[in-house]
Amino acid sequence: MNEQRSHTAATSASPELRAALDAAQAAAVVIRELYRRNLAIVTKADKSPVTEADVKAEQAIRGILSSRFPDYGFYGEETGQHAMDARNIWLVDPIDGTKSFVRECPFFSTQIALLRDGRLVLGVSSAPAYGELAWAERGAGAYLDGERIDVSATETVDRAIVSSGNLKSLAASPAWSRFGGLIGDVSRIRGYGDFVHYHLLARGALDAVVESDVNILDIAALAVIVEEAGGRFTDLRGAPIGLATTTVLATNGPLHATLLDRINY
Repeated sequence: MNEQRSHTAATSASPELRAALDAAQAAAVVIRELYRRNLAIVTKADKSPVTEADVKAEQAIRGILSSRFPDYGFYGEETGQHAMDARNIWLVDPIDGTKSFVRECPFFSTQIALLRDGRLVLGVSSAPAYGELAWAERGAGAYLDGERIDVSATETVDRAIVSSGNLKSLAASPAWSRFGGLIGDVSRIRGYGDFVHYHLLARGALDAVVESDVNILDIAALAVIVEEAGGRFTDLRGAPIGLATTTVLATNGPLHATLLDRINY
């Protein structure tokens, strides 16, 4: 990732997006310093792991965002919800994919999004070990490492490449057999997971992503990036993304209605 080029390409961005990019860069410094250091792991109440890197990265992010926008709310994976009645709320997951981080697999990222009046208006997805930085702001397009990106133009299921992840609740639902039927009809099925398949979707390298066990902090920034690249991003019932969202269907757009109907969650 060329961070200087990425920041240069964002010079026309709003002060909010510049702050989010700076916060992601500060988190990346923390994460790179602690990656592969065999850190102690604490298991949270929801049985998810947390490390020193998670906490310190969120502190770095919050320090920057709160100093520049002190009146904004903040919803962090590690520090919880603060001023959630504010018009503007930062949504932050300092390390989305802590299990990957712990296992020294580079498929983890920092996710920063801004929710304004209930609408997601910007997103930054930084993957310091993988080497990618993506961002988007409403009305300004989506970018990956400083280059404008767009979704694919694939229109039919038989030509579609679909990636899946976090499918536990889908596997326990009646939609599982329908998803199995869909797999038999697509061109290729993959399971890239985490930020990876959303970056691939946004730059046109695959056509759809299906997930059924997610948290808004995992996907808020990615939703803005995919939509600004020209795609669609809803839950598996076709509803808009919000704080309570737990499932995802993200597509290039032309395939969206067909895949919603086929999965019928």
